[in-house]
Amino acid sequence: MTTFEILPETCSDILALNALSAAAFGPGRFARSAYRVREGIDPVAKLSLTAWHDGRVAGGVRFTAVRVGDRDGGLLLGPLVVDPALVGQGCGKALLEEGLSRCRDAGFGFVLLVGDVPYYSRFGFKPSAHGAITLPGPVDPGRLLCVELCEGALEGAAGQVRAYAV
Repeated sequence: MTTFEILPETCSDILALNALSAAAFGPGRFARSAYRVREGIDPVAKLSLTAWHDGRVAGGVRFTAVRVGDRDGGLLLGPLVVDPALVGQGCGKALLEEGLSRCRDAGFGFVLLVGDVPYYSRFGFKPSAHGAITLPGPVDPGRLLCVELCEGALEGAAGQVRAYAV
């Protein structure tokens, strides 16, 4: 497994991270529901991380503060992006482990994302209660995943996911 240095994202990382996102997700990414939630709201700066390998940006992860219905204290993970040349070498894993640890330490109660169960389940993510949590626009309910950072943080949570600035 390759070693990655995980550091807080800086302004100078953004161009490289945006290029990785464009390559990984294409121009249609802005129409996706998760992007629509984040639109116009900055990610939580202290939780935005960049992975470095051999002196260059290898990937990044961001978290945006969200509410589910009237319950705040959550985060929407994304984008998580890794240089295609480094996929499968542990960069995403390193970013997620460090990111979730920082989210927990910062006092957030839960994290949501739209993604694949086989990949994200090893980090504790599970499908959300069918139909209880919604995003603007269509989302395959089996891909709307959540993990509680504090036990019971999502108990009874229902409604649309909305981002807010912190």
